[in-house]
Amino acid sequence: MAARQYRWRAGVGGWLIGALTLLAALDAAAWERVRESAPERYTVVTGDTLWDIAARFLHAPWQWPELWQANPAIDNPHLIYPGDVLTLDDCQGVPCLSLAREQRVVKLSPEMRTVPRREAIAPIDPSVIGPFLRGHRIVDGDPAEDALAYVVAGHQGRLISGAGDSLYVRGQVPRDTRIGIYRPAERYVGGDGTPLGTELIKIGEARALRAEDDIVQLQVLSADQEIRNNDLAVPLETSRQLDTMVPQSPLNELSGAIVGVPDGVRFIGRLQVVTIDLGTLDGVQPGHVFQIAQQGEVISDPRSQEALTLPSEAAGTLMVFRPYDRVSYALVMEASTVLEVGDLVRSPPR
Repeated sequence: MAARQYRWRAGVGGWLIGALTLLAALDAAAWERVRESAPERYTVVTGDTLWDIAARFLHAPWQWPELWQANPAIDNPHLIYPGDVLTLDDCQGVPCLSLAREQRVVKLSPEMRTVPRREAIAPIDPSVIGPFLRGHRIVDGDPAEDALAYVVAGHQGRLISGAGDSLYVRGQVPRDTRIGIYRPAERYVGGDGTPLGTELIKIGEARALRAEDDIVQLQVLSADQEIRNNDLAVPLETSRQLDTMVPQSPLNELSGAIVGVPDGVRFIGRLQVVTIDLGTLDGVQPGHVFQIAQQGEVISDPRSQEALTLPSEAAGTLMVFRPYDRVSYALVMEASTVLEVGDLVRSPPR
């Protein structure tokens, strides 16, 4: 790209030469972020994700905000749609990316037409995190204390219930209210023993039919697993919009660890969901990217025989998509080796 070539003229003063030299170094460093294979123009297609597009242009996709130029003519510059054209350009010596959107002409006629709704591209693959978001959540403290009620019996004494069945819970659930049936799973604890939160797995959804004192009859509307006694009736979590989530580095230098894998597997690879011990209280937001590092090997010094720990090594990246107070759910975007619970996470190099 011609814009990546820099020409400098000699100045009349040493200070001017020094300033130009520094500016050239800064410009060159900015362009080094851009891949040599980055296209000058790219048309967004259905199935793209924001991470995929960022990775087409940048070695480090989380540097996307530094490349992106907001277009004031577009209502929400963070939303990108199939058909949009992205152009890589030179903005006063540094790389920038702008968006062009075709103005669609609508021809009016007396006919009734169904116009498909355009969906903005997702930040990360919705088929991976969509089912997870619907089925997992984290709460502070003892989930039984904050639940509306708990299951005490199935219809006619059944021990398990499923979709279409009725069951009984003890507690307070307003009539005709739609609630979730959840089961406590992993209890996350920090390295110092501090409770970080309890994971709840969604078993199904139900609706309150009637109540006598504190015994409420529910009708099970849907069930992903068998509902059992002591499962919890919990208000459904409000869905959160992830459309505007942008890959970016945290503002502060943060470090933590992978503390769990919701699916219970031991080894972790690309596009698996993990839980990290950093949350909104640490400043974590949706879209924040962290580098994954593995502890260095412990060796014996050949002379003193003392135990030495080698430096940690980068092993991948992950992006947070659902932060809570003290923990966050994140998706592993890159993995150069097999990952495990206990691996370190830290802000990526700038």
